Amino acid sequence: MNQTPTQIAERARAIRLAIFDVDGVLTDGRLFFMPDGTEFKSFNTLDGHGIKMLIASGVEVAIISGRNSPLVERRASALGIQHLIQGREDKLTALAELRERVAAEMHEIAFLGDDLPDLPVMRRVGLGMAVASADSFVRKHAHGITTAVGGAGAAREFCELIMQAQGTLEEAQAAYL
Repeated sequence: MNQTPTQIAERARAIRLAIFDVDGVLTDGRLFFMPDGTEFKSFNTLDGHGIKMLIASGVEVAIISGRNSPLVERRASALGIQHLIQGREDKLTALAELRERVAAEMHEIAFLGDDLPDLPVMRRVGLGMAVASADSFVRKHAHGITTAVGGAGAAREFCELIMQAQGTLEEAQAAYL
């Protein structure tokens, strides 16, 4: 199902809502637990700034995660992510709830995932992409695959791809010159 860069850019032009999975996408997928049950996750600052730029460009951002984590809630808040749905293994139901909140059509939604639970959403949205480190079956069914792995720039690449297609990336970058 992988598409050409031109086809992906065409899909990206229509995006109004970008959704991210967490473990394996915004992180490298490893889970760290202390003996007391405290959880640690490692987030990439490049990914975080990409998300901030995407929001500033006018695209709404959401997270749908199968796990519950106060760390994800904190990270989403710090980045200004407008919609957070956690602890939901049925990501299609979560997507339907998001569509009601955002009033976005399926072709206006992008999703970045890495594993089988992400696949039902990836296959239904306008732009369903996988990170380079995603499960091989998921990569096979994605519209496109990032060159970066999860937790190491894949989210930034996804954000910039959407912004480039919508003509907002150069202006966002120029603000730093």
